[in-house]
Amino acid sequence: MNTNPIVSIYTDGSSRGNPGKGGYGCILFFNDKYKELAGGFRLTTNNRMELMAVIVGLEALKVPCQVVVVSDSKYVVDAVEKKWLYNWIKTGFKGKKNEDLWKRYYTLSKNHIVQMQWVKGHNNHPHNERCDQLATLAADGTSLEIDFGYEAIKSI
Repeated sequence: MNTNPIVSIYTDGSSRGNPGKGGYGCILFFNDKYKELAGGFRLTTNNRMELMAVIVGLEALKVPCQVVVVSDSKYVVDAVEKKWLYNWIKTGFKGKKNEDLWKRYYTLSKNHIVQMQWVKGHNNHPHNERCDQLATLAADGTSLEIDFGYEAIKSI
């Protein structure tokens, strides 16, 4: 019997242009507590922000947990649930994008039991809509970080 805490993480990513300014938002739920997290980047892509939202949510966990990640990103959900990520790792991410973030996700995921669940975006799901608000506000913010993983690849 697994006694790890059960946490739900709702996530969304946004970019203004693809590439362009971007942001992520996530909400963590544990029992009756919740926490919102968001951040923005000056140049990135939508898929990177979708994945970053999941990573930031997992990084916020202090102990191993059973985690349900709810995302409107088929890219993120399918990569994990359909085991594409494991094939990408085996092939050294040959021809695949976002290797830096996928490796970061994979390392974090080993500390938890992670299940991905897809939800249709912009369909009046309150937590998904709130994550979208967090992500777009972050993308439109004035103190945007540098997405070094993306900008380093673009400068090559």
